[in-house]
Amino acid sequence: MPPAQGGRRTGRRGPGLPMGRVAASAPVPPTQGLPTRTGESTPDWLEPAMAANGIGSFDWDIRRDVVEGDLRACTILGLSGGGLDGSGFDRTSAGFMALLHPEDAPVVRRRVERAVAELGQCGAYYRTVVPDGGLHAVRFRGRVLADAFGRPSRMVGFVWDATAELHKRADAGRQAALREERSRFIKEAARALSEAVTVRDVARVFTELPLPGLPPDGLVLASLETGRLKILGASGYHESDMAGFDRTPMNPHHPAAEAIRNRGPVFLASRAEYQERYPMAWPWAERTGRGAWVFLPLVASGRSSGVCVVSFDDERTLDADERTLLSTLGGLVAQSLARARLHDAEHELAAGLQRVMLPRTVPAVPGVTTAVRYLPAGSGLQIGGDWYDVVPLPGGHVGLVIGDVQGHDVHAAGIMGQLRIALRAYAAEGHPPAAVMARASRFLADLDTDHFATCTYAEVNVDYGVVYAVRAGHLDPVVRRGDGSSAVQSVVGGLPLGVSPDQEYQVTRFSLDPGETVVLCTDGLVESRTMDLDTGMARLCDAVAGDFAPSGDGSQDPLEDLADKIASQAADSTEREDDIALLLLRWDGPEGGLAAQQLRRRIGQADLARVSELRGELRDALRRWGVAQLIDTAELLASELVTNAIRHTDRDAMFTARLYREDGREPRLRIEVEDESDLWPQRRTPGEQASSGRGLMLVEALADAWGVEPRGSGKRMWFELTAGGAED
Repeated sequence: MPPAQGGRRTGRRGPGLPMGRVAASAPVPPTQGLPTRTGESTPDWLEPAMAANGIGSFDWDIRRDVVEGDLRACTILGLSGGGLDGSGFDRTSAGFMALLHPEDAPVVRRRVERAVAELGQCGAYYRTVVPDGGLHAVRFRGRVLADAFGRPSRMVGFVWDATAELHKRADAGRQAALREERSRFIKEAARALSEAVTVRDVARVFTELPLPGLPPDGLVLASLETGRLKILGASGYHESDMAGFDRTPMNPHHPAAEAIRNRGPVFLASRAEYQERYPMAWPWAERTGRGAWVFLPLVASGRSSGVCVVSFDDERTLDADERTLLSTLGGLVAQSLARARLHDAEHELAAGLQRVMLPRTVPAVPGVTTAVRYLPAGSGLQIGGDWYDVVPLPGGHVGLVIGDVQGHDVHAAGIMGQLRIALRAYAAEGHPPAAVMARASRFLADLDTDHFATCTYAEVNVDYGVVYAVRAGHLDPVVRRGDGSSAVQSVVGGLPLGVSPDQEYQVTRFSLDPGETVVLCTDGLVESRTMDLDTGMARLCDAVAGDFAPSGDGSQDPLEDLADKIASQAADSTEREDDIALLLLRWDGPEGGLAAQQLRRRIGQADLARVSELRGELRDALRRWGVAQLIDTAELLASELVTNAIRHTDRDAMFTARLYREDGREPRLRIEVEDESDLWPQRRTPGEQASSGRGLMLVEALADAWGVEPRGSGKRMWFELTAGGAED
C-alpha cells in the first residue's frame, strides 16, 4: 500500500504521504477499475477475481491522512488478526513508514509525492518488516483522485504479496554475484598465468588458485613426458601420495589417461562412480580419501601435454556453470604451460651454450690469484653476451679479458664464443695488448653479424706487477690498493670491437704492489634503468674497499670472499636487469719472494716501441725492489744492449733482469739480453762526430762487470751493478 505524508496541507501536491497502519475494513469497491470508498457499487466479478489472485485494495484519504484497506491488504502487510488492535497502529503516515524497510521508504515516498503533485498514477515495490523480524515484499498500484475543485483528495489502488518475487530476486542476486565472481576469477587467473614465466611459476600459480563457489580440497598439475606423468605441482596431498604417483608409466585405464587421450574432461561425482568406471585405478584413489574428482586435459595447439586434477573431500555433482569454469581454467593452464615449457627449453639451450663458451676453470698462474663470477639476469633468455677469460702468456705473464657482446640471445652467445676464442688465440701468440684488441675488432667486423662488443684486455707482468690495459668501449677497471682504499683506474678508450676494422687502440700502463687487486666487470653490475653509471661505479668502489681477512675456517681465499660480497650485492639488487661477468686478480708478488726478484720480457725484432715500455717496467721494478739508486745507470745500459740486439739481428730478443740478495753482501743486479745471432759485438772507438759505436764503451765504463756468453744458437750479453747502500 502506498504511504502517505503526515499533515493536512491542501493544494495540488496534496497533504503528504500517510504512512500509517492499515485498518481492516470491508472490501473497497472500485471506481473506473480502482477501489472506491465503502458503500459504492462494485462489479460482481471484481471481488472473486481479486480474492482468487490474493489482491487487496486500499483507500487513502489524503486530507484526513487516513489509510483504509480490506482484510487481504492487511494480511499482505502483516497486520491481520490481533495485530490491528494491539499494535498501536494509528493509520497515519508515521505509523505506516515504520512498516517499510529503511532502504525502500525513500523510494516509495518520492513516487507517491510525484503522483499527488501531478494527480497521476504510481506504483512501487517495497519490503515491510513483520513482527517476527522477517520481511514481506509488497507491490502496489494506485491513482490519485481530485475533488470538485481539482485538488488531490484520495488515492485508491491495489496491493499484492511479492514475497515470492523477493526470494526469487535474492536467488537471482546470489547467482549474479557468483557469476560475477567467477568471471573475475577467470580474468585474475588469466593475468596470473600470463605472468608465469617458467614451468615452476605455472605450477605455483595453479596450486594457489582460489576457485569461487567450489573450493577444492586437492589440486595436482602433471605433464606427460615420454609416456609418464611428471608431477609439476600439488596442494592438499601428502608427499608420500605424490611420490608414489610421480614419473610412473601412464595407466591406460586411469581417468587421467582417458582425459588426455580424448582431450576432454572427466567428471567423477562420487567414490562409487570412480570405482565403477575405473576399477583398476581405484586403489590409488581410495588411499587419498577424496569423494569427487575432475580430470582436465591440458590441450594446446591440438596436443595434450598433461592433466589437471581437481578433487573434493565430499561427493559432489557439478552443474553446467561449474564444469564450464573448470574447463576454461584447464585451457588457460594448458596455454600457459606450453609457453613456459618453450621458454624453459630455450633458456636451457642458451644457458648451456653460454656455459660451454665460458671457461670451465681459470688457469692457475704463479704470482697471481684470480676469482671469477657469472650471474645471469634471471628473466626471459637474458643471457648470451657477457664473458671473462684468463690467458697464460709467454714469459710467465697473464692476460685478463672482460667483455660484453651486444644482445641477450643465443646469437649473442655464439658470437661471444667465437670472439673469446679469437682474442685468446691472439693473446697467447704473444701479441702486445693493442695488437690483440685491434685484431679482435677486425675479426668481429669480418664476421658481419651486425653485432658489436665492448671489451677490456689487460696484460699483467707477474714478475713485477705492471699492468698494460686496453679498453674498447668498456668500463674502466677498479683497483683496490694495499691500504684498503679503492678507485677507478682510468684507461684510454677506443671504439667497441667490430665497429671500425681499422681502429687502433692505445695502451695504458699502471702498477700494482703485492696484495693489490684489479676488478673488471660488465655493465650489468653498475648500470640499470634506475641507476646511472657514476652511481654504480661508486657503489662498486665502496664494495671493493676495506679489509678482507681470510674466511674464519681458512677454507677460502680472501679474494673469493671479496668476489662473493660483490656478487651477493648484485644478486640481491632489485634493479638488476642484465647478466654480469666479474673478474678479480690480485698480484701476490714475484714467485720466490725478495730473494728471486726478476723481470723477464720478450722484445719483438720490429717492435721498437717495446724498448720504451721496457725502460718504464725496469724503473718500476727497481723502485719496487728497493734499489732505486740503480735506475738511471741500469736503464741506460739496458737500452744499449736491447737496441743492439734488435738492430743488428733479425730475430726477437729476450730481456731478463734479476736482483740477487746474498747474506753479508750488497744487492746485485744482473741484466741479460739474449738473441739468436752468432755475430758478436765488437768494441769500437768512434770519432767525435760518430752517431753510433758507443754502446759497449758505456757498458764497460759504468757496469761493475759485463760480458758475452754463447748459448748454443745465439749469445747472451750481460752486465751487473752493485747497489751500494741499497734499501733492504
